[in-house]
This record gives sequence, C-alpha cells and structure tokens, in this order.
Amino acid sequence: MKQTRLWMLAAIFTILCGASVISSCGNNDDNPVVTPEKPQKNFFPSWNSCEALTVLQKYVEDVTNPQSPNFISAEDRIATFDMDGTFVGELYPSYFEYNMLEYRVLDDPNYRDKAPEDVRETAQDIRDFVRHGKALPDHFDMKHAYAAAKAYAGMTIAEFDAYVKAYAALPANGFEGMTYGQSFYKPMLEVFDYLRANGFTFYVVSGSDRFICRALVESIGIEPNRVIGMDVKLMSSSQGEVAGVNYTMGREEDIVRTDELIIKNLKTNKVLQITQEIGKVPVLSFGNSGGDSAMHNFCLGNTKYRTEAFMLIADDDARDHANRDKALKLGTQWREAGYHVISMRDDFRTIYGTGVKKVDFTFPEN
Repeated sequence: MKQTRLWMLAAIFTILCGASVISSCGNNDDNPVVTPEKPQKNFFPSWNSCEALTVLQKYVEDVTNPQSPNFISAEDRIATFDMDGTFVGELYPSYFEYNMLEYRVLDDPNYRDKAPEDVRETAQDIRDFVRHGKALPDHFDMKHAYAAAKAYAGMTIAEFDAYVKAYAALPANGFEGMTYGQSFYKPMLEVFDYLRANGFTFYVVSGSDRFICRALVESIGIEPNRVIGMDVKLMSSSQGEVAGVNYTMGREEDIVRTDELIIKNLKTNKVLQITQEIGKVPVLSFGNSGGDSAMHNFCLGNTKYRTEAFMLIADDDARDHANRDKALKLGTQWREAGYHVISMRDDFRTIYGTGVKKVDFTFPEN
C-alpha cells in the first residue's frame, strides 16, 4: 500500500512538472503567446492621409509619452483655435457675425427702424459686399465691431444668446441641407475629440463676439469658459451711470450688453487675451488667416515645450465657396512662416458631412 501511494505521488509530480514545462515553453521566444491587441479608435474618419494630420498625431504621441524628453504634463497641454474659417464656415458669403448684423439692421422688423445712421451704414457695407461684390472699407473689422456693440446694446445675455441661436437656425446661404449653426468642419471636430482623449484642454480664441462664439459652440460641447472673443462692456440692468465698484447688484437684476467696445480680439490682442485669461503659453495653435499669426508665433515661441502651429486654407471651390488661387498663395505664405498647412480640398474627405451640398447664393429683392 505504501509503495502504491509513493507511485501515485510520483505520477502527480511528473504531471505537474510537465505542465510547468509546457507553460514555460509556451512563453519562450520561439513560441510567443499571442495576446489580441486592443483595437485603436479611428479618430479621423473624415480625413485623408496627409502631412498635416501625420504631424499632429506624431506630435501628440510624443508629448503625451512619459518616456519622451518632450513629455508635457496634462495641465500644460493647452491648444488654441480660431473659430471662423478654422472649424466654422465663413464663406456664406461672409462671417456669421457680419451676416447677422446685416439682418439685424436692415431686415429685423423689431430693430431696423431704430438703428443709428452709422450702424445702418455699416450694415449696408456688408450687404454691398456680399450681394454686389463691392470691397469693404479699410479697417472694416473695427467699424463692424463698433456698430455691433451699438446694434445689440440693451439686450440681456440670455436675450442675445437666444437671438444668435435663432439666426443660426436659418439655412446657411450657399448651401443645401445645413443651417448656419450646423456649419462646422467635421474633420476639425475630430481634432477636438482626439485632443480631448489625449488630455489636452482647448480654447476658442476668435475675433468674433465672445457671446456669439459661446452660442455657436455650445452644441459641440465647448464650455463657455473656454471661449475668448471680442468683448463689449457689460452692466447690471439697474446700474445706470453708477460705476460697478460703487454699485451692488440686486438678485432680480440681469446682466445687459452696452454699446461700449472693450476689445476686438485680433492679431496681438489674441495673445494679450490668452495671457490674461489662460495664463499659460499654448503648445498647439490652429487658425486660418493673418489675424491668427500672432497667436501662432506666441505658441511657437514657447521655450519650455515642443510646439506646433497649423493654418487651414479654404482651397476647395467644389464643396465650398472658396477662392482657390488666393488660398494657394496663402498656403505658400504660411509654410514660409513655419506653420503646417491643412488643405480643405486635399486633406478633408468631407467638409460639412453627408447631405450638405454647395449651391448658388440667393438674396431677397431688397
């Protein structure tokens, strides 16, 4: 009986050792264990393979790798984006805020008879530009800013937000199947998703009115405190001529817009506002025009971290209302300045998504 037990123990030991050997063999270099890789999300279904996208992905992979000498901690992964022409359409046939001011002053029955003469003149400049191809006056961005401040003065923040969203719900001129409020560049929204997934915080830094920008980007999940733009002075609804430092707002009061322009957020003003509101130098910057160059240069001048800057050019005259020759010249200019160029025609599989079609502009008879 004792011998039988010893024989059984020896057999069990042999079996266990064999299993151990098999397990060991299964993990040697000649017979590696194949573990299925976790599938990687395709963040960019609306993009073609292109240089700009490759640069962006390699950059993000580098600076988010803790083993890289270029690693950037999440709190410093700051990206800034212009809005109009960078991720929102601007060729229908002009900026959203220009089109809205034209409507407000010349067509809105609740305001058109109240508009001051200089505001009416500014709105007519826009109408002559978009309908008749007449050149806008020099420094029109500032002329528009002053006129817009007056045109919406007295509105509460809630009233202005509702006004913007009501106009944004109108069909986008020059397109079929899309409203103004839906006119986001789908590939650029994918950039937002990609950066968010990789621990970046991004800000909209626009020349357009801050509260217009907030109303437009709300639908794509960008929080209002991530928006920087043109600003007018605000006041409490019962404040009157009393300075804010001497006035205590009541619970029943609203915040209203005034006709006093504080800042037009273009060029170096963008840098000043980024510095005041974010307090950090961005490591990524995206834009589409000369008004964004200062913001790009500020980013590229960051001496602490590796940085990149991208310019989008509107070179697609088949799917959008673009001036291709002008866009290509700008592309050359931006490359020479050290920015990476994103081509809407070559790099985007779609611009606005399926079901959207470019059509001729239409205008009422007035």
